[in-house]
Amino acid sequence: MKRLLKGFTAAVSILLILMLIIQFIILLPLPNHSLKSSDYRSSIHYDQTPTVMIPGWGGNTTTYRRMTHYFESHHYAQKVMTVWVSPTGTVKTSGSYHRQKNALIQILYNWNYNASYHPQVHQLTKALQLLHDRYHIKRINVIAHSYGGTEFIHAYMSSKKLQRTIQLHKVVFLGVPVEESFGVKVKFVPNLNRKSKDRNFRQLEQQMRSWHPNSSPIKFFNIMGGRDESVPRVQSEMLQTLVRIHPEIQYRQVVVPKTNHFQLHDRITIIQRVAHILWDKN
Repeated sequence: MKRLLKGFTAAVSILLILMLIIQFIILLPLPNHSLKSSDYRSSIHYDQTPTVMIPGWGGNTTTYRRMTHYFESHHYAQKVMTVWVSPTGTVKTSGSYHRQKNALIQILYNWNYNASYHPQVHQLTKALQLLHDRYHIKRINVIAHSYGGTEFIHAYMSSKKLQRTIQLHKVVFLGVPVEESFGVKVKFVPNLNRKSKDRNFRQLEQQMRSWHPNSSPIKFFNIMGGRDESVPRVQSEMLQTLVRIHPEIQYRQVVVPKTNHFQLHDRITIIQRVAHILWDKN
């Protein structure tokens, strides 16, 4: 019995060590990249508005690896900084932002396997506040996948400080649920929000009504997968009921055929679309 217990304890210890090693590896930052002015393309708009890249549930450094590589290899943008945030809200950074053109900032959660996205809302709020307070970032673009977008919209709409200090420019959501009481059998129709039983959505709706956008133009782009079995389409489509509270905000949505939830940040056609949205002059 003792021998069996020792063997079990050893197996558990080895498993924990392996999990820690894997977690360490998947939190290694993507390499920073320098975009030279000689690489600028005439069809691309370059400015000092950084783009914050937020992964979804369980997302890590691999989430935006392919997208970042495409942006850099085609001279759209440069990855300049990684921001790690812990469950306690402690924020650490690698690299630096000093007004580089078309900068990419990678957000990584040290642990984002919770049953709810609410812990990450708190953590993301801390990370965004640090970007303003330490690096004086006053305007951002956002790319967010899945719960990463849910966390972002809740973090921003629940913080008067963020609303006051950081302006939004272009927000790209990839398969982001904003209302989770509707299932796959529900089709989106106007005023569907009145039937919502999602308390988080109701709170978000109230916060959206009290929000006074302080920049123009603000653009939301909602990209969904035609074969997304993780997030019912209606849960993402409900974003438009929030955005239309402010008619001055521009909203576009598209459903990409034959695309599942995880392909939303990896398919080249979508990556190209995101690049066009954020930086193409046309």
